[in-house]
Amino acid sequence: MDMQGSERIEAPVETVWQALNDPEILRQSIPGCESLEKTSDTHMNAKVVLKIGPIKAKFEGAVELQNLNPPHSYTISGEGKGGLAGFAKGGADVTLTPEEDGATLLTYTVKAEVGGKIAQLGSRLIESTSKKLAGEFFSNFSAAVTSGGVKAEA
Repeated sequence: MDMQGSERIEAPVETVWQALNDPEILRQSIPGCESLEKTSDTHMNAKVVLKIGPIKAKFEGAVELQNLNPPHSYTISGEGKGGLAGFAKGGADVTLTPEEDGATLLTYTVKAEVGGKIAQLGSRLIESTSKKLAGEFFSNFSAAVTSGGVKAEA
């Protein structure tokens, strides 16, 4: 499954970049995220509980940041196992573009795949749930960044 979109964030590129690399901001932004622990500059471990249709699953997995081009772009990829529910893996290419008024346009392209019981739910349900979760993430992320949850480094 592929998905793409963009989100305007009312903060400068440097502030948005810092937030994209802040495990606490990401934890607050990811729907259903119970924990997100940074294990190195480019690796994190995550626990996320998601409900997709009738299936509720707890995923545990690893997240890696790759292709870092601060403060303009990176690729975030991960894989999570949800026990009997199955697995999910994928990644997102994220690009930050400064707007003339000081805001940032965050553009993303997501590639994801699921397996196990979740995959049996059908692509429409999985795709609509994925779009809903992506929308929640970017809404939460934008709110966290613009509410002062992140301070730009001087």
